[in-house]
This record gives sequence, C-alpha cells and structure tokens, in this order.
Amino acid sequence: MQTIAGKFVPVMITPFDLKAGIDFDAVTSLVNFYLQAGVKGIFANCLSSEMFSISEAERLQLTKHIVDYVNGRVPVVATGSFGLTIEDKADFTKRIYDTGIDAVILITGHYAKVDEDNEVLLQNFEKMFNLTGSIPLGMYECPAPYKRIIEADVFKKLLESDRLVYHKDTSITHENVKAKLDILKQVPNRLEFYDAHTPNAMFSLQNGAIGMSSISGNFYPEVLVWMVENANNPDRQEDVKWLQEELTAVDPMIHIAYPMSAKYFLQKRGLPVRTISRAYALHLTPGQKQEVDALYNKFLSWCERLGIVPIGA
Repeated sequence: MQTIAGKFVPVMITPFDLKAGIDFDAVTSLVNFYLQAGVKGIFANCLSSEMFSISEAERLQLTKHIVDYVNGRVPVVATGSFGLTIEDKADFTKRIYDTGIDAVILITGHYAKVDEDNEVLLQNFEKMFNLTGSIPLGMYECPAPYKRIIEADVFKKLLESDRLVYHKDTSITHENVKAKLDILKQVPNRLEFYDAHTPNAMFSLQNGAIGMSSISGNFYPEVLVWMVENANNPDRQEDVKWLQEELTAVDPMIHIAYPMSAKYFLQKRGLPVRTISRAYALHLTPGQKQEVDALYNKFLSWCERLGIVPIGA
C-alpha cells in the first residue's frame, strides 16, 4: 500500500433566498467553506444543486458565479447535457463550458432511454463527441432521469475515445466499481474516477479511484478530505477502517429529505444556508431534525479522534 493522497470533490448544493431565488452571497460563503475544508475541485450544477429545478439561465449564472469566485484555485466541473436532442445537449455544453469550467459532465441517462441498449448509448455519445470539438467531457451516472450504470465493456469503449477526463460513479457494488477501475489501469487514458457512494470510499480509493464525490461532503467535507488523503496511508489504516464503518452506518440517514437535511446541517455549522429547496417541498420533521442533530454530534466526535479542526471552530 502506497501513501497516495486522493481528491475530494463536493457536489454543490444551491442556497436559496426567502423567495426561492438563488442566494449568491450564500453560494460564495459555501464555496469558501468547501475550499477551507481542503477540497480539490467543485462539481457545480449537479443533482445536489437541484439542477432540474432551476432554469437554463440559472444553471449558467450559478456556474459562472462559482467559477469566478474560485478563480482557478481548484478545478470546477458542471453538468451540461441538457436539451431534447443531442444537438441541443451539445449546444448547452458549449455554453456552460464558456463559463470557464474545466470539464462538462454528461448524464449517462441522457444518452439512451431506459429500454434502449448500449449500442444506442455509444452511438449518441459518439455523436456528442463529434459535436463538441475538444471540450473536455466527463460522465455522471446520475439517479435522474433514471440511473444508467455504465458497464465495464461500455466504459472501455468510451475511454478509447480519449474525450473523457472525469467519471462520477454511482454503481455502488464493489464488483462494478472494481471492473471499471481495472480497465482504467489497462487502457491509456486521462480520466479521473470519483466514487459517489460514501460506503465505498475505502474500497474504491484502495483500488485506484482518484477520489470521492459524495453528498456527505455537504455535511462534513473535512472528514471526507481526511478519508481521501489517508485511505492509502499505511500508518492510519486503523483509523481509516474505523471511519469507514462510521460513515457507512450514518449514510442512509443523510439521504432522508436530502438536500434539506444538508441545508439544516450546514445551518448548525454556521453557514448562511436557509432550509429552502425547490426540489424538496416539505420541511424537516422534528424526528428528522433530531437525527441530523445526533449526526452533528457524531461529526464532532470524529473530528476529535482524527485531529480535524472543524471549519469555524
């Protein structure tokens, strides 16, 4: 086992104001929070950002605001595969790339319908590649509109295009993840592989993933940064295994009422993020708040054991 520090890339939430408009001042505070945590990139305009609940103009405006504030300190990527046709998706990809992001991420479920086979998906990706020139592209196995997992053989064919620089994996099972990571070691490529499933962190990082990009980073990014930096550190394996067990145990809870749960958690951490969401209409119940409160206390105990100073403490 070699000491190789990985990268954590948060999937940004979108703070809203009292009228449910984007609160750009809070966006700036949130970006600063991520950067202070030590993240190595930012994924703007993603499912956590409520990208399906904001307008096309807002997607571009939000992404440009993040790019401008980050100002090259870390790479920024954003989803670009919006529109009815492949031509529409290519057009929006060009426009969001013009905001200054480092790569445009394509939702795999946008390139074949749920009942269409992988040949259709490959044909549509090839068409997308041809329509977008040399723009660096990535893939995102987004749960919406439906989760299209890229199988290992399809992954290999897409890698051979040499257009992909980023992959956000949501396939969950160790078997699927390892099959793709093994291909990465065999095929010359420039792709960075990020696992979105927090319970996979130790496994994926120890099998060759460059990093993690999970929703848990909208609760405690410092902890995920510690994990990616230490997963392959032979001197910290006891703590790595312990932390993985802790993160896995709480993972089901953070998915409940997400992203509202994350916004409530960030409020507890002192961020100016309101519990307002366009994607989740209900308020957190008293029981859900109690669960998040308990998670907050767990987070503080993790920091104490690992020697992490929580941001703002």
